Amino acid sequence: MHNHDILIRLRYALDIKNKDMVEIFKLGEIEVTMEEVMQMLTKPKDDYYDEYEEYDDLDEADDGVNCNNMMLESFLNGLIIFKRGRQEPKPDQPQSQAPAVKHKESVNNILLKKLKIALSLTSEDMIDILEEAGVMITKGELSAILRKVGHRNYKECGDRYARNFLKGLTLRYRG
Repeated sequence: MHNHDILIRLRYALDIKNKDMVEIFKLGEIEVTMEEVMQMLTKPKDDYYDEYEEYDDLDEADDGVNCNNMMLESFLNGLIIFKRGRQEPKPDQPQSQAPAVKHKESVNNILLKKLKIALSLTSEDMIDILEEAGVMITKGELSAILRKVGHRNYKECGDRYARNFLKGLTLRYRG
């Protein structure tokens, strides 16, 4: 699943207005205009992205604004602040965190982790959301998906889980 697909599905599932999208990006420390948000939320005319392994390397001039991994992560961080409020850092914590998305494979894992935080979901809530979308997952599998990349029990989250989680959010919040 590409980053623009994630943004489109997430915006629809949570019924986020265009004005709020700009605000969420700003909270995630990225300045975008309303026009840039609209370009990110528009599916490309040609679905030629499948030919490329790295979506981030595509030329932005053809289809407007490219939502790369850094922008998506900033949006998700902004969504956490938008939904839960800004948390003051502890004295021993750095002011800003290093990007969590190190490579394309971890995007779906980061998506689920950050949505869990933003929407104040428990593991049981996440399992229920996936079940609403028709996907059965055990608590152990979900725990493996939510772990850090280097952990011995870490499991990469495939597009199936991410897509169905967003579908389940749509059913829960808009159904």
